[in-house]
Amino acid sequence: MSHHHAPPGLGEPEFFAHERAVASVPGAPEAVPLHLNGVLLPDGEVRDLWVVDGLLRSEPVAGAVTVCRGAWIMPGLVDAHCHVGLGAQGAVPVDVAEQQALTDRDAGTLLIRDAGSPVDTHWIDDRDDLPRIIRAGRHIARPKRYIRNYAEEVDPDELVAEVERQARRGDGWVKLVGDWIDRDAGDLAPLWPADIAAAAIERAHELGARVTAHCFGEESVHELVRAGIDGIEHGTGLDDTTIALMAERGVALVPTLVNLENFPGFADAGEARFPAYATHMRALHARRLATIGAAIEAGVPVFAGTDAGGTIQHGLVGTEIGLLARLGGTGFALGAASWRAREWLGAPPVEDGVWADLVVYASDPRVDVEVTRHPSLVVLRGRVVHRS
Repeated sequence: MSHHHAPPGLGEPEFFAHERAVASVPGAPEAVPLHLNGVLLPDGEVRDLWVVDGLLRSEPVAGAVTVCRGAWIMPGLVDAHCHVGLGAQGAVPVDVAEQQALTDRDAGTLLIRDAGSPVDTHWIDDRDDLPRIIRAGRHIARPKRYIRNYAEEVDPDELVAEVERQARRGDGWVKLVGDWIDRDAGDLAPLWPADIAAAAIERAHELGARVTAHCFGEESVHELVRAGIDGIEHGTGLDDTTIALMAERGVALVPTLVNLENFPGFADAGEARFPAYATHMRALHARRLATIGAAIEAGVPVFAGTDAGGTIQHGLVGTEIGLLARLGGTGFALGAASWRAREWLGAPPVEDGVWADLVVYASDPRVDVEVTRHPSLVVLRGRVVHRS
């Protein structure tokens, strides 16, 4: 598989420190023009890229500072399920949210789909040094049917109106909590009657928003995919019939494999009060790789997301890529966290005149996927914002 290695003559990768090329503080003067040389993925060709005024150029730019030669260059990474502004107890202060975003950025995540946050993070849009963020408003759940302080909690008859509010609060996405433990049933159960969920999804579409939902169990994902939803988070309860429908309709799946590793712990925590739930969570965990693997095999659009925020640390996109690679192969996993995810969320490809958001590695991530955990350079809006 020689195509996975650097083309002949590329040489050992080199990285050049240049103080004028690094954005050290927010609001610093416009960055110096940059020059990058290396293998550009996904096409695998050796390319020279220039950056000026935050945008890419394919023609040489006078005075550009070379920051890498013979490296591996990818479009900036995407964390498609991330919660900036959310901590274990709910909303976090601005300085904590800022650190969350910086941690993601330094891991190479330059585009975040925030899948629900209890705080308004629009101030991030004014910061050149923080990732671009696409918001889903706040989680929508039912009273006493989700984690305290995370969601806007409404009864089913208020769901459509709440979807309208969150559609306006977000950036083209709305996030439903599709299922959670029902204390009376002692197990996972859907939060919303299927007809009401369908009406809410239809209203979101009328407003130009897409809808995604947290789904651990079987029943909620079955109902919500049939109700016309655009995305599923986690998806551990998927069966072959629902997977086939998702593939047919192009319904996205963000499995958050990093988070699925926590299911045994969730089961242990619920064992004493909810033994049926504990058994269910262990069963979902036991077949998680087969379930998500079947979705990938069927052609469901699958993207990388870590579920950072809450109790999961930020900056784990490289770990998620590694887990996805075990299921779909390295090229699939890289696309799920970079070029395919960017296209799905409406970000431009790497071409003349578009965003200079790049992540650069010292070795070929198609050969050693672990390198995605440690980017050598991160370039955001045309500035080197992180160097390892």
